[in-house]
This record gives sequence, structure tokens and C-alpha cells, in this order.
Amino acid sequence: MEHMPKPSAGHLDDMAALLRQAERSNTPIAPLTQQFGEISEVQAYRIQRINTDARVEAGERVVGRKIGLTSPAVQKQLGVDQPDFGTLFADMSIGDNQPIALNELLQPKVEGEIALVLGADLDFERHTYADLFRAVDHAVAAIEVVDSRIEAWRIRYADTVADNGSSARFVLGSRPRLLRDLDLFACGMTLSRNGESLVAGSGAACLGNPLNAALWLADRMVLEGTPLRAGDVVLTGALGPMVAVTEAGAFEVAIEGLGAVRATFV
Repeated sequence: MEHMPKPSAGHLDDMAALLRQAERSNTPIAPLTQQFGEISEVQAYRIQRINTDARVEAGERVVGRKIGLTSPAVQKQLGVDQPDFGTLFADMSIGDNQPIALNELLQPKVEGEIALVLGADLDFERHTYADLFRAVDHAVAAIEVVDSRIEAWRIRYADTVADNGSSARFVLGSRPRLLRDLDLFACGMTLSRNGESLVAGSGAACLGNPLNAALWLADRMVLEGTPLRAGDVVLTGALGPMVAVTEAGAFEVAIEGLGAVRATFV
């Protein structure tokens, strides 16, 4: 790629608009880093924030955050040493086993995760496990449906950050459990499609423990000026490899201690 100047503030608005249009039209776009050149982390999150603000102004409700890039192998692939985050909105939430329309998505994939639902704010500059134990009301099994507005998933770190962490939908299980009743490090996870097992994983695959990911997010959101609040949903990151959704069918994620949750694509 030829050297290109770093994008200006006006270009950030242009990139945010391209992502919004890609989602509205259901047509992916070329990577932003290909169209506009190098995009810094700060600029990528600024693009994400522009679109978050636009959705809020349009009447949508923020209900939490998702954590991505919790696998060291994926971090290495994208040349980073930390996760990323995106914003969850109420209209992304799908009930367990409710239909998800494939024609509203571009190139979806699914992954099994542990979701934490907060009962108290996390607004310290630096958080501890004890702070999490105090703040987390319960944990549930979850499926995150990731999707990319970037064609063929040809993403670099800045592309996925700008694209709200490649988020699309999420499904929460219906068996909430207290943290004291779970071993988030050792809990096993299986992801199956139409009864066929596809992926196995465990809590240890998510930054060593999903609570490590939650701590990172809590600290980061304070730096962003938008601390995690009581009632927020936190998707802590994949417990195993993601699986592409290529046709209608039912996916199930089962997590030890948390039961199962289903995403049904039609």
C-alpha cells in the first residue's frame, strides 16, 4: 500500500458513515485501512463512538459492552497485545431459541461466551477481582453473533474496532448463576449445530479466565469516560473458535454450570 496521510476528523465522519451505510444496505465495504490508510487506535474508537452516538440519538438504548480479541492467537494475528470492545444495544438482544433472520446479516459467525450481568457500577480507576465479585449479579451462557461490515472479513485491528468490534446480535441463556457457584477457569464449553458438535473450549481460553477480560473492560471503560453501570451486560469473549453461519439452522452452546443457550437462524 502506498503511504497515505493519517485520516482527518472529517475522514473519521466519512468512515463512520460508510459503516452505517454498509449495515443499512446489507452490503460490505472494502477495509477502511485499505481505503483511508493507517488508522490509529484512538481514531478507530472515535469512529466507533460516532456511530454509537448516532444510534443513541436515533432512539436506541445501550445495554452493555462486548469484549473481543481475547485469544492470544488472534491478537498475534492482528498485531495487538490487548482485547478490544464494542457496544451492545437493546435491539441486538435475541431471546433464547428465537429466530434470527439471516437476510438482516452480512457474513455472520457465532461463538460461545460467558455473559456477566452487573448489579452495581464499576467506576474505579483500577478494579480487582473483589470489585467484580461485588458488582456481578449473575453469569449466564451466551452466544454472540459477530458480523463484519468489511468484505470477506479482511479486517485489521482498526477495522474491527471502528466497526463496533464486529458485533451484530447476542443471545443470553435463561439459567442465571452466582459467581460463587461457578469455576470460570475450568468450565467446559461445546458449540454444536443441528446436534453436531463443532467446537470445544473452556473458560481458560478467554484471557486465562473470563474475569480477566471483565477487569480489562472495567478499567478501559473508566478511561473512556463511560464506566460500566448496574444492569449492563458484559460479553466476556469467546471460549473457543468462532463458526461461520452459512445457512439456516440451530446452534447450541452448552457451558458447564450454566446450561445451554440456542441461536436459531432462519
